[in-house]
Amino acid sequence: MKLRRLAGTDLDLSVVGVGCWAMGGLWWGDDVRDDDSIAAIHRALDLGINWFDTAPLYGHGHADEILVRALGSKLREVVIATKVGVRWDGEGMHARSDLTPEHVRADVEASLRRLGLERLDLVQIHWPCELGTPLEATLEALYRLREQGKLRYIGLCNYGAPQLRLAAAAGGIDSLQTPYSMLRREFEAELQPLVLDFPGRSEPLGTLAYEPLCRGLLTGKFSATSRFAQSDLRARDDRFQGGRMLRALTIVSRLQLIAKRHGAPLAALAIAWALRQPGISVAIAGAKRADQVAMNAQAADWLDRDDLWADVDRVVASFRG
Repeated sequence: MKLRRLAGTDLDLSVVGVGCWAMGGLWWGDDVRDDDSIAAIHRALDLGINWFDTAPLYGHGHADEILVRALGSKLREVVIATKVGVRWDGEGMHARSDLTPEHVRADVEASLRRLGLERLDLVQIHWPCELGTPLEATLEALYRLREQGKLRYIGLCNYGAPQLRLAAAAGGIDSLQTPYSMLRREFEAELQPLVLDFPGRSEPLGTLAYEPLCRGLLTGKFSATSRFAQSDLRARDDRFQGGRMLRALTIVSRLQLIAKRHGAPLAALAIAWALRQPGISVAIAGAKRADQVAMNAQAADWLDRDDLWADVDRVVASFRG
């Protein structure tokens, strides 16, 4: 497994990390089993994956509990990237982003307790605030927690370029987590040039790409007749419906031909494509089972296979969403 240094930190991360959202057991269908999640984490370790991305929202703490059960004493040997700020009132699907200093501090303390740690490696603000708290106030709370030794590095997740510039002026951040894949490429507009030349830094801003498989679309396992349980958020995702899905499946079918010709899993090529793009440090690939982790981890093997990327890039360039 290849490692990359997250710029500006001392974190050497495997190029593929494991996203733990589905392991929380909510919003990803009826086939999530704790035993499968634990086996997936064990397989990740066997393959050299050394970091896991979690959040209080993932099963409302259950993903953290699964990490503790699966990793045991090894929890302190890996990197845990978590998040703060999302508050769920227990009703419906929507959770609100509460970034008041009080809630942020409480979220960090709760994560420390669930994980049994004294310090978190990377704490990311999960979503922009919906309750009016200035970003500077939220960051100041995180800076103070860092001074107290409760976290090492601070990142933003799901933020745009204007807010990133605001964070740079407020005192700086260490990373950005953002969606990016062959089928979702907003990153290339304003964010990519910004992270490559980030204010106040002599090196790029470390960037973690999530959804490099576009919620599974880029695995090749879905068709136009695929249906999802109401417990699966993809049942309400317009990327899996109508003309938008048909356009995506056309691209997927062309990519599958390239993958088959080279003997590569399509999922591995999709993750490797994201990892090859300027500004991307590492990729977060979610998984429910050990076989999915093993397939995703193969992305590291295809990063330097220059014989296929010209063909892949031509297909990707033809997609317009």
